Amino acid sequence: MLISLIKRTVRRAVLFYCYNLSGDRYNPQKMPSNSQLQEKQDFILFAQHGWADTCHDIAQLARALAMENTIVYTPDLGLVNTWLEIEPLINKVENIATEAISKHPDLPLRIVSHSMGGLIWLEVLNRHPEWLPRVHSLVLVASPVGGSDLGRLFDPFRWFPLMARDLGKNRRSIAEAIASKIPTLTVVGDIGNNTDGTVPVGCSQFANATFVCLDGIRHATLKNHPQVAAAVRQFWENPIVAQSPTDPASQLVAKLRSLDLTETDNQNFEKAKLIHNGSDDTKLWVWTNALQVMHVFVSAGDRCIYSAYASWQNKDKLAMAIKELSQNPK
Repeated sequence: MLISLIKRTVRRAVLFYCYNLSGDRYNPQKMPSNSQLQEKQDFILFAQHGWADTCHDIAQLARALAMENTIVYTPDLGLVNTWLEIEPLINKVENIATEAISKHPDLPLRIVSHSMGGLIWLEVLNRHPEWLPRVHSLVLVASPVGGSDLGRLFDPFRWFPLMARDLGKNRRSIAEAIASKIPTLTVVGDIGNNTDGTVPVGCSQFANATFVCLDGIRHATLKNHPQVAAAVRQFWENPIVAQSPTDPASQLVAKLRSLDLTETDNQNFEKAKLIHNGSDDTKLWVWTNALQVMHVFVSAGDRCIYSAYASWQNKDKLAMAIKELSQNPK
């Protein structure tokens, strides 16, 4: 049985790399010759795991997406390291990608990443705009692009050199700039109240990206779920730079996102007070909790499409913005 499995693996001819905690590379499959590889390879697939994780599960997603001649890299950043600072992890992925691109200069790149892994790749691509013409597509799965609410909760003043500070950083401007140049897909899960249980749905949304929401799938499950693989394959069939919506509700959300508020789930939406009702049934709501933290919500029809709160230091800024938006929402 083992010999049969090895033979099937060799026939599939997928060059699969995984990295252990020390960064050493191993190859779990029998390697074809360099000349054979050069003739058969069609693209390089980078698949990156996220926080408090290793490459094991994201590698399953990579195998499901890889074609017969795909070269796959799934760097293992080390579970403990993902609790520390993000900069060394960015450097490690950057070095691995640089080596791979140099080794295979004629192959296009496809990138799939989960959670923090998506933030790492945003930083890597931001450092290397010269790579963008070679990128076929970028896929972010449950990545807190707008800044993790949990990260900001644990380190609201960004004092501590740990991952919470780095996850709380708003990278939406970086993501939008990249997505304006290469086809980008952002996939989220929603188990209710606009969250996957870890990352709010809105935190993963940004302009120029195709958006897919999968109901009933939790954050950790998304990294190798069959529905995610299906969404990625469908996007790969027709990768596009998406047009940003121009409807009034989306424009209102964009204005609020420019304030760098902390997006969260909408479980407190029912407590909010209506302060503005637009002609297109776009509504603006506010709620202040017992700790005097101000929350703002936007609804379209009967559906809440945006929910966020302002930190104590940004409370006055939000109050001024809400006053202006309610008086002049256009």
